[in-house]
Amino acid sequence: MLKAGVLGAGHLGKIHLRLLKQSEKYNLVGFYDADETNGKKVEAEFGYKFFNSVDELIDAVDMVDIVTPTLSHYNCAKQSIAKGKHIFIEKPITNTVEEAEHIRLLLAENNLRGQVGHVERFNPAYLAVKNEIKSPMFIETHRLAEFNPRGTDVPVVLDLMIHDIDIILSIVKSKVKSISASGVAVISDTPDIANARLEFENGCVANLTASRISLKKMRKARFFQKDAYISVDFLTKKCEVVKMKDAPENPGDFDMILQNAEGVKKQIYFDNPPVPDNNSILDELESFADAINNDRAPEVTLHDGTEALRIANQIIDCF
Repeated sequence: MLKAGVLGAGHLGKIHLRLLKQSEKYNLVGFYDADETNGKKVEAEFGYKFFNSVDELIDAVDMVDIVTPTLSHYNCAKQSIAKGKHIFIEKPITNTVEEAEHIRLLLAENNLRGQVGHVERFNPAYLAVKNEIKSPMFIETHRLAEFNPRGTDVPVVLDLMIHDIDIILSIVKSKVKSISASGVAVISDTPDIANARLEFENGCVANLTASRISLKKMRKARFFQKDAYISVDFLTKKCEVVKMKDAPENPGDFDMILQNAEGVKKQIYFDNPPVPDNNSILDELESFADAINNDRAPEVTLHDGTEALRIANQIIDCF
């Protein structure tokens, strides 16, 4: 079991603490929080050991789980790497692409592992259809949330849309050719609702919408490719695959057949792959433990996190 420590005991940090405590792949040593009052409160309520400084915590563990505000990610990561520790770092990876690139360099130089918390890669609905998504040419995503003051210190692109940016970049094996976007600050000082269009060199187009002032929650992605349409509902953890194949000579009474203008007949069939019940955050943390123990690349590398941040920043530059 890897000795793990958490930096940051806010809303998400407390979730990480609970899951690391119950994991069979980690031994939770304790945590540090810059707010001593909050730290003592969390220690008293849950029994996790509260360390008095970042250095003290880092010295006591093998893996540092960085769940602090984004502005402090870079310094936390640098301190951890300097002491020879593996790092799990929440998204967005850092405040700037330059900081992310430097962390990647330091990790490589010290032969350490790092993973970024793009948790939707571990969403069971996405995993159920991941292998069905092959060379999509049009992608549409909607990530809408009700207003919550927590997280409004950053644009909605870095808060919400970055999840979908990461998913899309992991699927489309091509470089982004052009970006156009618009965003509106309604309640916050930074955009609360944004839309972006990514065009890739291979012809794929992705249309992304994110809002944190919606009246209802939605986290959906739709992938369109030759002879198939795939939808993933990240919120309800449901998915659907609609495929087309050449129609049989003698279709059955209930077969759904379409015929185009050229007379070509296709049969449509639906598939709802089974979606296992899982905890995506626990899965991402344990997959990182496996990457460390087996000396292999993590599922979401620091390169992945850096590229997602790079595209997110290019989208924000369009506003």
